[in-house]
Amino acid sequence: MKQDVRAFIAALLPALALALWTLALGLGLSATLPAGERQRLWALLQERIALVLMGWLLASLALGALLRRAWLHWGASSARLAEQAQVLVQGDVQRELAVPGAAEVQALQQAINALVRQRGALQSGVDARVQAAARDIELERSRLAALMAELAQSVVVCNLDGRILLYNARARLQFRALSDAVAGGAELVGIGRSIYAVFDRELVAHALESVQQRLQRGAANPSAQFVTGTRGGQLLRVQMAPVRDPAAQDSVLGFVLMLENITRDFADENERDHMLHRLTETSRASLGNLQAAVELLDDPELDAATRERFQAVVREEVGAMSARIREVAQHTTQAMKTRWPLEDMLGADLVATAARRIGERLDCRAVVDTITPGLWLKVDSYSLLQALLYLAARLVEDYQVRLLQLRLVERDGRAQLDLLWIGAGLSTETVTGWETETMRVGGQGSALTVRDIVERHGGAFWFERERVRHGNVFRFLLPLAAQGTALESEDLLHGDSRPEFYDFDLYGSREADAALGERALAELSFTVFDTETTGLAPREGDRIIQIGATRIVAGKLRRQELFEQLVDPGRDLPAAGIAIHGITQAMVNGQPGIEQVLPAFHAFAQDTVLVAHNAAFDMAFLQVAEAGSGVRFTQPVLDTLLLSAVIHPQQESHSLEAIAERLGVSLLGRHTALGDAMVTAEAFLKMVPLLAAMGIVTLAQAREAAQQTYLARVRY
Repeated sequence: MKQDVRAFIAALLPALALALWTLALGLGLSATLPAGERQRLWALLQERIALVLMGWLLASLALGALLRRAWLHWGASSARLAEQAQVLVQGDVQRELAVPGAAEVQALQQAINALVRQRGALQSGVDARVQAAARDIELERSRLAALMAELAQSVVVCNLDGRILLYNARARLQFRALSDAVAGGAELVGIGRSIYAVFDRELVAHALESVQQRLQRGAANPSAQFVTGTRGGQLLRVQMAPVRDPAAQDSVLGFVLMLENITRDFADENERDHMLHRLTETSRASLGNLQAAVELLDDPELDAATRERFQAVVREEVGAMSARIREVAQHTTQAMKTRWPLEDMLGADLVATAARRIGERLDCRAVVDTITPGLWLKVDSYSLLQALLYLAARLVEDYQVRLLQLRLVERDGRAQLDLLWIGAGLSTETVTGWETETMRVGGQGSALTVRDIVERHGGAFWFERERVRHGNVFRFLLPLAAQGTALESEDLLHGDSRPEFYDFDLYGSREADAALGERALAELSFTVFDTETTGLAPREGDRIIQIGATRIVAGKLRRQELFEQLVDPGRDLPAAGIAIHGITQAMVNGQPGIEQVLPAFHAFAQDTVLVAHNAAFDMAFLQVAEAGSGVRFTQPVLDTLLLSAVIHPQQESHSLEAIAERLGVSLLGRHTALGDAMVTAEAFLKMVPLLAAMGIVTLAQAREAAQQTYLARVRY
C-alpha cells in the first residue's frame, strides 16, 4: 500500500508543479493587460470559473504525465541502466537487463547483456572445472589414504622444517605407544606437529644433509637410515627418503620417514647376548675345574697308564670347551658390532662434513689434508661424526689446538681416517680416558663412547706420533663398502630415474567400455618387442635366438617391465649374423629352446597390443615357432614401419634409425632385441599424437591406415 501511495504521489507531483507553473504564468500575463481588459477578463472567467479550473487541472495532469513519461524514457533510462549494471558488477547476480529507453540505451543494454551471457558461460566452465578438480583431488586423497592405510610400515611425511604433513594410522599407533613417557601421554603425531618432538633435530638434519649431497651428485634413489632412541626408552630404526620438487629434481621440498620399532628385537638380542655371556662365564668356570682336576691327576700314587689316559681325556675336553667358548665369544662380539645398521657413504662426503662441523662448532679451523678419491665406507656416519667432533673438542678445550687436519686413505683393504694436529702429544692414560668416557660436546651429551663407536664398526682406534711431520694423530680403521653396493654406483648415477611402481591414471582406464578396435591408442596397453634371428628366412630354417620386449601402459613407457631372453636355436649361428647382433654360439648354447621361451613371452604380452618395427618379419618367426610351443599370438599388431609411412609418406627412408632421428629418439643398444624394442617403443609413443593430428585416433583407424600404405604389401 505504501508503495502504491508513493507511486501515486510521484506521478502527481509533476502535474501539481505544472499546474502551479501555469497559474503563476496566467497571473503574470493578466498583470500586463490594461485595467479595462483585465476587468472584462475576470468577469468572463467568473462566469465559467468551475469549467476553467477543471480544464486547467486536467490539462496540467495530462501534460505532467507526458513530461514524466518522456523523462523516464529518455532521461532516466541511462541512469537506471548504470545502476543495474553496477549491481551485476559488484554483486553475485547472474541475469540479463531489461531497461526501456532510447535506441542508444537499448544498444548499450544489448552489449551489456551479451557480456553477461559470456561471463555466465565462462563462470559455468570455471565452476565445472573446479568441481571436477575437487572431485579428482578428493579421489586422489581417498586413494592415497587407502594405500597408506594398507602399508605395514609407519610412514610420516614432513616439510623441511620438520612439520608433519601426512601420516598413516600405523604411524599414529606407533607414536601413541611412545607418548606415555612424554608430556603425560600427549599425542606426538598430528598435522602441523613437529617431528622433533620425537627425534633429535641434529640427527634428522644430518640424515637430510646426507640425502641432499647424494641427490646433488645425481643419485637416482638417495636415502639415509639411522637408529635412534626416544625419551620413552624406545628404539626406532628410521629410513629417510626425499620429497623432490617436480620443477627441479635436485631440489628437496621435504622428506618421508619410514619407521620401525626395534625395541623388542633389540631387547631380545640383548637377552641372547646375556645368555651367551653367562654361557661363556660358566664354561670358563668349568674349564677352571677341569684344569684343577688335571693338577690332581698328578697324584704320584696313580699308575702311569691311568694317569696318562685321564690326562688325555681332560686335555681333549679342555681343548674342545675352549674352542666352543672362543666360537661363542666371537659370534657374540660380531653380533654386537653389526647390530646397528651401517650405510654406504662416500668418504669425501664424510670428511667434508666433519671439517665443516668442527669449524662451525669449535673455536678452530679444520682442513682436509688428503682423500683417496672414490673411497666408499660402510659406516654409521652420525655416530662417527660425533666421535670426531668430541675428540676435536677435547683437543681445543684442553690443549688449545687451533688447526686440525683430516686425512682419509685406503690401507690393507680398510679405510684409514686420521685426525691430525701439531702440538703436544698425549699420554696413554689421557687417550684411554677420552676413548672410554661418554662423549659430550658443547653441553650436549651422548650415551656412547669412542670405543663403542669403533666396536660398532668392527674397526680400530689408536693414538700415535708422526715423527716426520712432528705431529700427532688419532687414527681410525673403518670398513669399506662392498664392491658394487654403494648407493651411487655408476649404474645409478647414469641410469634412469627411480622406477614407477604406481600410476593413479590407471584407475580411469575402462577397457570394457568399448571394443578393442574402437578404443583410443592413448588408452591401450602395448607390448613392444623385437627378435634377433639366425637369418631372414623363417620358412627355410632360420630361427629366433633372442627376444626382447617392454610395455607401454596408460601412455607411459614402463622401463622396469622388461622381457629379455636368449634362445638356443638348435643349429649353428652364421658368422654374418654374429657381426650384426653380436650373439655368439657360446652365448646361446645351454639356453632354453623356443618351446620354453615363447610361452613365457606370450604370458608377458597377454592382454596387450603387439608393436614391432617391420612387424611382419618378427611375426613370421613367432608363427613358425607357435606349433611347437602350444601358444598362439592372436592379439592385434601395429607396425611402426607402416605407421611411419602413414605419418611421413614423402620420406625416403622408414628404417628404425631414420624414424628415430626424425622423432628425436636416442639410439641406444641397437641390434640387440631389447635395445631395438626400447627405441621402437619411444618412437611409437611420439607417433601417437602425430596420428591423432591426422584424425587417426583409435586402434582400428591406425591399422586401417597402415594397411593402405605401399609397404604393407611386403610379406615374409
